[in-house]
Formats: sequence, structure tokens, C-alpha cells
Amino acid sequence: MTTTTSRLLTLLSLLQTRRDWPGALLAERLSISHRTVRRDVERLREMGYSIQATMGPVGGYRLDAGSELPPLLFDDDQVVALTVALQAAAVTGVGIEEAALRALTTVRQVMPARLRHRLNALEFTTLPRRPGDPALQAVSTDVLIAISTAVRAREVLRFGYVGRDSGSGDEAPPRRVEPHHLVTSQGRWYLVAWDLDADDWRLFRADRITPRIPTGPRFTPREIPGGSAADYVASRFTGSDQAGRWPCVGTVILGLPARDVLPFAGDGIVEDLGPDRCRLEAGSWSWIALAASLNRFDTDIEVIGPPELSAAFGRLAARNAATAAPGPLDSAR
Repeated sequence: MTTTTSRLLTLLSLLQTRRDWPGALLAERLSISHRTVRRDVERLREMGYSIQATMGPVGGYRLDAGSELPPLLFDDDQVVALTVALQAAAVTGVGIEEAALRALTTVRQVMPARLRHRLNALEFTTLPRRPGDPALQAVSTDVLIAISTAVRAREVLRFGYVGRDSGSGDEAPPRRVEPHHLVTSQGRWYLVAWDLDADDWRLFRADRITPRIPTGPRFTPREIPGGSAADYVASRFTGSDQAGRWPCVGTVILGLPARDVLPFAGDGIVEDLGPDRCRLEAGSWSWIALAASLNRFDTDIEVIGPPELSAAFGRLAARNAATAAPGPLDSAR
């Protein structure tokens, strides 16, 4: 026979899984009488849960949001997801870092040993979010834990990988890598690893990984380019050898007030020069790309430097002039 506490937890779990529960169905699922269901519902109400009685031929119950935060009940997958979210929130830079760390400590203190063991294996680094970055993509916790376990054990990881060129119908041989770290950036999970077949560092999207078992032999960790997994990922996204810095950086003066430029400057640096002018230092993966991106401000632009940026504006102007030249249809009109 179950104890009152375990029965209450089971009842709460059932109420959380659907909007309305007929009283008779709850009694059947819990193997108790209708009267016991009513008493247990009253106990949950006293604990702070807002449970409404529903009308109808058989009557029932509905769990609603209350005015106070009662004790919460999570299943294993929800606890893992909550812990990952709190760990990622600790580096968002939006002022909730301390609260996220306190909440993470609280969750870890009360979680069962089986979950603590799984989560201790899940280690990752989160790059600071930028304005416009999408929400973190959902990836199976089993995949993340399998990758992290291999990273922690320093064991070669074998996995199937769905790349951009997949779809030929032939199953590609599994990839073999020395996994070094998991990183979240721009809404995605990435594995930084040494590809044993390519004999080079690679970045793999975790949502495309299907781990294979068993893992391979142990390996000695290599030094990641840039000094850390976070710096390596940041440099890969900017196309630069320097972590977090674009390979092409230039400075211009725009004929706009700083307040109009700031919302669209991204990771650029804006300096106020008066009511109708501002200085902008920005970067991109090429000089042409940088010149094109600056034209989005639709204003007069004075290039401060370097000369490569001025030359890029010239090449871009020539291309645009050729594109705008009258074509056969225009000359026939």
C-alpha cells in the first residue's frame, strides 16, 4: 500500500499531464476511493496548489496557476532540461546570473543521486548571447550526456553525422573524433573535437550527432587553437585567427546620430560626435562584406581607415554601377 506522501506526488504528477481529470479516472489510476481523491486534493490545496473542481456529468479536477509558488514536481528529463537552462542562464549578461547560480545550487541539492550523476557528466561552455540570437536549440539530453561523458573520460567518440551534403541514400561511415568540449553559441550546441580522419580540428553541430557505442580508446587532450573551446568557436564564426575578432575591421564616420546607429551596430563600437554624426568601428569577414554592411545605414559615409576599406567601397561602387547599367529591355523602351 502506498504512503500518503507518495500518493500525493503521484496525484500531482497526473494533474500536471493534462488539463482536466475526471474524478472517477483519478480514483481508478490511484486505486483509491472517490472520497480519498477529494481528501488528497484538499491536502494539495493546503500546500498552495490551485486545483479547481470541474463541472460535468462525472465531475473532476483541474490544476491551475496559483497566487504563490508551491513545491514543484519534475520528471527526470525536466530536471535535466532545467539544470542545462540554468547553467546557460548564468552567463547571459542580462542581470540574472547570480539568481541562476543560486537556483542551480538549489536544484542540485534536492535532485536524486541518479540525476546528479548524469548531470555531473554534462559540462559545457556558453558564449555570451548577442541581440538577435535565437533561443537555444533543443537537443536530446541523452546525446548531450553521451558526448559529455566521452569528453570527461577522454575517450574517442564514434558517431553518425548528418551533414549538409547528406541525402545520397548511402550511410556514411561513423566519424571518429577526440571530443574536447561542448559549447553553445548563437542558439546551437557544438562539439569541438579533433577529427582523427581529417587530422584537424572540427566543429560539429550536436543536433546532427548520433553517438555510437562503445566509445574508443582513451586519448591525451590536445591544445585547442586559441587556447580555449570558447575562443576557438568565436574565431570560427568570425573567420579570424584571433578569438572573437573579425579579420577585417574598419572605422567610418556616419551622417547619423549615435542613437540611430546603436540599435543596428551589432558588436560594433559607436562614438557620439554630435547631433548628426557618429564614429563607428565595425568588422566583417571580408572588406567587401564590411563596406556592403555599412551601406545599410543609408547615409553619407567617411572612411577613416584602413585603406582596404576605401578600396572595397570603390570595388563595390563599380559593381553596383555595372548592375544598374541599362539592359537590353531598358534600351528598347
